[in-house]
Amino acid sequence: MGDARRLAREVVATGGRADLHVAPGMWHDHLLFAGLLAQAATDLRAFGAALRRDVVIRRPRVAVVGTGFGGIGMGAALRADGLADTTLFEKADGVGGVWRDNTYPGAACDVPSHLYSYSFAPGREWSRRFAPQPDILRYLRRVTAEHGLGPDLRLRTEVTEARYDEDRAAWRLATDTGESIEVDALVSACGQLSNPAEPELPGLASFRGPVFHSARWDHGVDLRGKRVAVVGTGASAIQFVPAIADDVAGLTVFQRSAPYLIPKPDRRYGSRAQAFFQRFPAWRAASRAFWGAFFEFGALGLTTVRAAAAPFRLAYAGLVRAQLRDPALRARVEPDHPVGCKRILISSDWFRALAKPHVAVETTAIAEVTPDGIRTADGTLHPADVLVFGTGFRANDFLAPMKVFGRGGVELSAQWRDGARAHLGITVPGFPNLFLLYGPNTNVGSGSIVHMLESQIRYAREGIRVLAAGASSVEVRADAATDYDVEMQERLTGSVWTECTSWYRAGGDGRIVNNWPGTMTEYRRRTRDFDAENYRIR
Repeated sequence: MGDARRLAREVVATGGRADLHVAPGMWHDHLLFAGLLAQAATDLRAFGAALRRDVVIRRPRVAVVGTGFGGIGMGAALRADGLADTTLFEKADGVGGVWRDNTYPGAACDVPSHLYSYSFAPGREWSRRFAPQPDILRYLRRVTAEHGLGPDLRLRTEVTEARYDEDRAAWRLATDTGESIEVDALVSACGQLSNPAEPELPGLASFRGPVFHSARWDHGVDLRGKRVAVVGTGASAIQFVPAIADDVAGLTVFQRSAPYLIPKPDRRYGSRAQAFFQRFPAWRAASRAFWGAFFEFGALGLTTVRAAAAPFRLAYAGLVRAQLRDPALRARVEPDHPVGCKRILISSDWFRALAKPHVAVETTAIAEVTPDGIRTADGTLHPADVLVFGTGFRANDFLAPMKVFGRGGVELSAQWRDGARAHLGITVPGFPNLFLLYGPNTNVGSGSIVHMLESQIRYAREGIRVLAAGASSVEVRADAATDYDVEMQERLTGSVWTECTSWYRAGGDGRIVNNWPGTMTEYRRRTRDFDAENYRIR
């Protein structure tokens, strides 16, 4: 121990940096027992972090755009390694992404909380098995604070354009504040569900009452005693319609395509349950493992083992039988596509809400909006005081509204004219030092996107580590990206997602650009190591 102290003093005396860590009760080579001793494992991790922090040629400047689950996770990973000088750009005045923006009544996750969270930051905010929106937002704010991301945040700053400078091997960002910022690497964490899709209905501007999208809920509008028209039956509508049904005087749901639903096995977590999870973290881990396995089985039913989707169809049929007695209403909510072709939704309240006497489901196409309501193609006018869109998001606009220009000034949206594609959903040929989170073909039809994001974050971090080791640019080879894309589309050809029109596909009925054709476990394996052989490293 005396030698270590003397060495540390000499290093500091000569102008160097020395961090001396003393492990009481341990012997000098106790790190060799990291697999057996908890103290040894802790000290070895600290030693590795110090090496990663200090043994680098440079600290790349990294811009992360977006502060939802992807952006916060990326920021935490880079800060933990001390790998880069990171700035997290956020156009809003706080973190949270979709969980900051979606505040509609009943907003909640449809994946159990213990799985819909980072593995490195277990949640203690959960008031229910399926966490409501306020819980998730508190969780993301806590993770931001506990990982020291506050100084890295640039709030109320939207990145409008990013151009790659080949001579400088750097990205030049333009913001809505008029700034021009240069960084070495760009990470897009904009997500697939951040830009609301509002239908262009004839006569919409003439409507006298309030009009808003579920993702921009107007809490200043009092719905009590109002006649409300809801356009759309997607994941958001499934949640907010039951939440407002008892308050309104009348509710008309305009449905273009009926969704498949399965029951939501939700339950409240009281103080005892929360204390139990804190005291016995192994139970929380077991819950995470159970739900992970459940969704992995579901993923097989949507891709390679189609028979595994049968339980979803049976669960839907059982829910209809139990909650809907009216044969005509049953017929109206019968899906017209194979189970899983569109997003399977989770709710135990949707059909109960539709069965209420003052709630109607309208399947006739909308012809126009009038000042007093919605007229359908059969000429019927459906009076309404408030119009709410539950029409989802422009999920194929992966980086919108940011414009991204790569080598030669090529715009990414132009390169993706026939549908987005990226190697592992993360990197794109012609766009060096660009990493996408929740990019093309990384959505899961069954599973947790947070689990997928952690895989992408680790992979992108290792790509940035190549820059820290001295490389000026890291760019995926075109042949490697093409081979990967061919594999994805061949595998997706046998999936259920090819059998109907949905937001999973470019233009609604083109190539499948959103979904991953395998399990979360496979994706974790394929992104575990940065496959440098598939990259041009300068």
